[in-house]
Amino acid sequence: MLDNQNILTKNSHSLKVEDLGLSDYEKTWKYQTELHERLIYIKRNQPENFPGHSLILCEHPHVFTLGKSGDEANLLQAEHEMEAIQAKFYRINRGGDITYHGPGQLVAYPILDLEYLFTDVHKFVRLLEQTVIDVLAEFDVLGSRIEGLTGVWIQIPNQKPRKICAIGVHLSRWVSLHGLAFNINTDLNYFNYIVPCGIDPKQKEVTSLSRELQHPVSMETVKEVFIRYFATHFNLNTNS
Repeated sequence: MLDNQNILTKNSHSLKVEDLGLSDYEKTWKYQTELHERLIYIKRNQPENFPGHSLILCEHPHVFTLGKSGDEANLLQAEHEMEAIQAKFYRINRGGDITYHGPGQLVAYPILDLEYLFTDVHKFVRLLEQTVIDVLAEFDVLGSRIEGLTGVWIQIPNQKPRKICAIGVHLSRWVSLHGLAFNINTDLNYFNYIVPCGIDPKQKEVTSLSRELQHPVSMETVKEVFIRYFATHFNLNTNS
């Protein structure tokens, strides 16, 4: 743990935002892991040189990822058939089950040292959810939570709940890794190849912002709003 003398540094509330655009999943995973390991190294050896927090934004080519507690049975497409649907599959070290990433989906990877902010995993996830809920409100879409399920949902009476954002994170020494996937203009057909997050599709569905609004949405506008709310909720100052 950080001692009180090092809790507040000149960069303790600094946030660097990087937009990688359409970025290969494996390459991005490696990059965020490097940032993650660097913060842990600095925490252990040079806490006075804390460089600030990072937020990576990107979209990925079609890819399915399975969390460490996930069930491979929820991947409905055989691994050797991934090439046929122009997709890849990875087993990774975040929490949660299987999910999909693809073009038109905003993926956000916060690399934060929570010891400079708060040491509460529950609060961390709830603030990620609230950021998305607030972004949806900017587009007059009501996002909500479902007790016991991580992520953000659209709930309308007499309709199945629709998941619009999946969240899966990993923390080591209070430094965060992985993040969230927010469906904006996503091709929802790819969710037919999995049981999203292990949730029975007969009970719940997956949706996107463009589906809810019935028209395409500017990804750049969504990113701008997302960064603003993210920085506000985590009390961070952007320098991007």
